[in-house]
Amino acid sequence: MQKQKNYKFIPKQIEQYRNYLFEQERARNTIQKYIHDLNCLFVFLDGRPLAKSSLIEWKEHLVTIYTPSTVNSMLAAANSFFQFMGWQGLSVRLLKIQHPLFCDESRELTRAEYVRLVNAAQHQGNERLALLLQTICATGIRISELPFITAEAVQRGRAQVCNKGKWRTVFLPENLCRLLKKFLKKQKNTGGSVFVTRTGKPLDRSNIWRDMKALCESAGVTPGKVFPHNLRHLFARTYYSLKKDLSRLADILGHSSVNTTRIYTVETGTVHARQLNHMRLILTT
Repeated sequence: MQKQKNYKFIPKQIEQYRNYLFEQERARNTIQKYIHDLNCLFVFLDGRPLAKSSLIEWKEHLVTIYTPSTVNSMLAAANSFFQFMGWQGLSVRLLKIQHPLFCDESRELTRAEYVRLVNAAQHQGNERLALLLQTICATGIRISELPFITAEAVQRGRAQVCNKGKWRTVFLPENLCRLLKKFLKKQKNTGGSVFVTRTGKPLDRSNIWRDMKALCESAGVTPGKVFPHNLRHLFARTYYSLKKDLSRLADILGHSSVNTTRIYTVETGTVHARQLNHMRLILTT
């Protein structure tokens, strides 16, 4: 039986890996996530050397406190680090997860709820927030891509958006452009990002999140449904229900794989049950 090989694991190596990820032009949030996961592994080991057996223990520990998808993301971060270090025989198998057949209805934002959120923002006199909600939902962009919606893009009717080093063209609906032009004129904004603070800086993710949550009570929407990415989900579900073109939707959303896009189009159990009833295959009464 081959003797198990141990490796010394120190914080300096994590910092070297951070620099490597930066040089590879990985997204800032990705780097933060990977480093966080490696620090979790370091704390778990508590001075013990790295070995396959201790990694399996870590995996079993993660399963008790995180969802399977979170466990897999942490294991992937560790495996990537081992590859960077050239440490053989340490890679841990990811958990096998069946893609969910139905989405969690308690977490998905409906069109009616989206309408109530926009109306609530308008009722409160927050035109910027009402337009921001509609911009994300009508284009399917990520919240991090919002700064690419500029005055120049509104004039052209399309924006050039960059995410993780990949550029794509995002078309802006005519009605949205009309509304944004009026807003820009009121704000005397002739160039740069449409959605900015009073000092002219692009809106911060945390500020947008806070403003959206503040709408929940008056809009009658559960706070757990109200976050920017759910607007992107609503765009994806609405587009797919009309076109049924998963590959095209992946391009629009900027996904590298349609497997990622498929998650966005999963139906609720209620919709599935309604479809079963419409099949009318129960004959006896």
